[in-house]
Amino acid sequence: MKKNIFLYAIIFSLVLFCSNLSAQQRETVPVKLKPISDRLYEILGGRGANGGLYIGDNGVMVIDAKMDKQSVDETIAAIKQITDKPIKYLFNTHSDGDHISGNRFFPPTITFIAHENCRKEFFHPGRDGAPSEWNLPDRASFVPSITFRDKMDIYFGSKKVELWYFGVGHTTGDAVVFFPEEKTAFIGDQIFVGRAQLIHSYKGGNSFEHVKTLTKMLDTLDDAEKFCSGHADIIDRLTVTAHINEMKIRQEKIKSFVKAGKTLEEIKTEFPENESGLVEAIFNELTGMK
Repeated sequence: MKKNIFLYAIIFSLVLFCSNLSAQQRETVPVKLKPISDRLYEILGGRGANGGLYIGDNGVMVIDAKMDKQSVDETIAAIKQITDKPIKYLFNTHSDGDHISGNRFFPPTITFIAHENCRKEFFHPGRDGAPSEWNLPDRASFVPSITFRDKMDIYFGSKKVELWYFGVGHTTGDAVVFFPEEKTAFIGDQIFVGRAQLIHSYKGGNSFEHVKTLTKMLDTLDDAEKFCSGHADIIDRLTVTAHINEMKIRQEKIKSFVKAGKTLEEIKTEFPENESGLVEAIFNELTGMK
């Protein structure tokens, strides 16, 4: 009996240790700035997606906003450590919560910018049909007030930042921020590395358009060398090209299964479980289902 009690105590201690370790692993890593050049940085850590920071001649641009007040406060504090120039603009690459929820914790004096479709998607119902929190009156100051359609340039004194829209993909409003001197583009969630690509069909995203959009991006920004995404390390042109080719192969494979009369559930078994959402999106695009 004593032996059993001792064994149970050991098991309980191990379970408690693993639970505490798991909780510690889930703790948010503090925000930090990782330099790309003396003017351009990635914003890593905190709650929310990777973002960016650009220090111009007369002001600062932030790319994407994290999710909560603590992460935004840490972002602003980190910026103040390296420059006394004011934050003039915050650019949202698209409308997902891990990129825009923190908007409301930045000073309302900042000008918020996004693609016109992204602004519309701020007010789009959630995946479950729930009304958007951005319909609340106290959020109005933090919704993008400047939008563009195809391309817009912003000048920080002698320095130019290019905002580009190449088409529908992850959502209908994903845009790219390109820094010509650094040959670096911030692309939001238009590419995931090490996990299946997310296509938000409920926001109008489309996998086939996604392939066209990324192809157009590479063709247009032919001198871009680095691509910063919301959930991965910096990638190069070859990685973007590989992603496009992998998407095409997956689409053709699913197309062949559809032609063979297989159901969605049957097709899902042909792919890893973590690709289920992407497979469903492609299937629905091919069959016209929603």
